[in-house]
Amino acid sequence: MPLPEREYKESTNDFMVRCMGNNTMNEEYKDAKQRYAVCLRASGADTFERVAKAHAYDTYGFVEELTEHNFYAPASDEYEDCEDEDEEEIDIAEAKPGLWENIRKKKEREGKDYKPAGPGDKDRPDPEAWKKAQNSEYQGRKVTLNKPFRTPGGPKKFAVYVKNGSGNVIIVRFGDPNMTIKKDNPERRKSFRARHRCDTAKDKTTPRYWSYKMW
Repeated sequence: MPLPEREYKESTNDFMVRCMGNNTMNEEYKDAKQRYAVCLRASGADTFERVAKAHAYDTYGFVEELTEHNFYAPASDEYEDCEDEDEEEIDIAEAKPGLWENIRKKKEREGKDYKPAGPGDKDRPDPEAWKKAQNSEYQGRKVTLNKPFRTPGGPKKFAVYVKNGSGNVIIVRFGDPNMTIKKDNPERRKSFRARHRCDTAKDKTTPRYWSYKMW
């Protein structure tokens, strides 16, 4: 299978976002960590950068372009409260008409069996979660930016839709699904945020920002 090629002057980060969201890559490498490793090798990054990014994946998470393969419309009760964020409701059909047209065609092809991820993919919602999303007020067209939601089946505990510097909507996936945060304990939260210098995480397009935000 031909891998995505790094475009001229494209940064490693931008390549990784594009590669991780690539539909063909998602179909071929259903495990997100394996897909990340393959994309990282294809990025042409040097050894030091590959090690650093692999560590960042394990510690924080990763980012993907929004595609028909990974799009998921959370139900209202799947969103998490997140203080001091400018939330924005966005209609995906208007923001990315090409994406929504692909989703619409896929729904037509698959009918009641339609799911936003391929069979066997860990990102594929369980039937109950999908039913909740499809029965939401906007039937999966509208989502809220800058408001994290839980991701059924992983690969990370949370995801959030944000706009990047180009104004495109991307998915930031973050959080260890096997760990419990202690956000309701003010002292522990304060200590954690001080130790990890959470106040230095300013970029909303990174898993690090949202990992610290939710702590």
